[in-house]
Amino acid sequence: MRIGLLTREYPPEVYGGAGVHVGFLVPRLRELIEVDVHAFGGPRADAHSHGPAPGLEHANAALQTLSVDLAMTAATEGVDLLHSHTWYANMAGHLGKILHGVPHVVTAHSLEPRRPWKAEQLKGGYRLSSWVERTAYEAADAIIAVSEGMRTDVLDCYPALDPARVHVVRNGIDTSAYHPVTETDALEHYGIDPTRPIVAFVGRITRQKGVGHLIAAGHQIDPDAQLVLCAGAPDTPEIAEETKLAVSELAEKRPGVFWIQQMLQPAEVRQILSHATTFVCPSVYEPLGIVNLEAMACGTAVVASDVGGIPEVVADGETGLLVHYDEHAIEEFRSGLAEKVNELIGDPAKAAAMGAAGRARAEREFSWATVAQQTVDVYRLVVPEGDLSEKG
Repeated sequence: MRIGLLTREYPPEVYGGAGVHVGFLVPRLRELIEVDVHAFGGPRADAHSHGPAPGLEHANAALQTLSVDLAMTAATEGVDLLHSHTWYANMAGHLGKILHGVPHVVTAHSLEPRRPWKAEQLKGGYRLSSWVERTAYEAADAIIAVSEGMRTDVLDCYPALDPARVHVVRNGIDTSAYHPVTETDALEHYGIDPTRPIVAFVGRITRQKGVGHLIAAGHQIDPDAQLVLCAGAPDTPEIAEETKLAVSELAEKRPGVFWIQQMLQPAEVRQILSHATTFVCPSVYEPLGIVNLEAMACGTAVVASDVGGIPEVVADGETGLLVHYDEHAIEEFRSGLAEKVNELIGDPAKAAAMGAAGRARAEREFSWATVAQQTVDVYRLVVPEGDLSEKG
């Protein structure tokens, strides 16, 4: 079986969970089947790279995306199946299905109807991205949801879908890449004291990730703890300015606020996660949340909102603590975040025990090899039997 995997993000150009997913999935898939990767961006040794059509460099981002999709469609002739990741590549999968007469599988990492704030970033392009997603999903031969919660969302947003076409294959974690470490040089480089409690956040500055809620909660978090925000890549200048003001106000009222805005190296992320008393995921929407798995694999207790697929990763009371999110009760949510964080700061033994349980769960239940095999199993449901053949 030879598939064309279509994605916006692919190493080394990765900025979000979908890129992490694809980056770890592809090598495992290639142990089982032939995989041609088609990605946005610059040249890569192990993938075909595509850019926007000449003349569209300054057009709306959604139009640039569609021009990349056309190039991908033209380049995927001869594959047995197309597998697209995120709306950015969904139209290439949909058009390829029609043009080449092959099945199209979509992995649902997030859903446009669940992210209305994207209109701030894409303007009218959000209406285009929403149309692309709906069109591709409703015509796809199979959809892979990264959690049970995500499957529920897919069927809720697109009720015309046959539920039998929507399958669950949870995200994975490479526990050899994310693991507890003892080194502290990266912490010291940023001025963080490894001997004091650390509350960590790693993620993009976007409405979805809820970093603003954590910053607001920081006013109620034990002042003896250090709040380390590894947060960059703001969706819009407005969100960037909001975050800058909020962090500045917090830093004026409490010590130990560290805002690291540049992209960190994996070794630096491992150090911050490994030495954190707790990792906080305040997302208001999260299909699964690979970042929680990364923290768990580093042996760190997690405090997280109870949205989407997060409860399928963070076992409440075992590997971390969940906080109920209600968009109509934001202050209660923020206070809940601070309360749960303070609970773990005040009981380091409990935090350590949850971290150890998280590491064990990551090793036991979230292998990328399992994800790859389950993904191939979905392919086998939609590829004509005569086209099926695996390596070896």
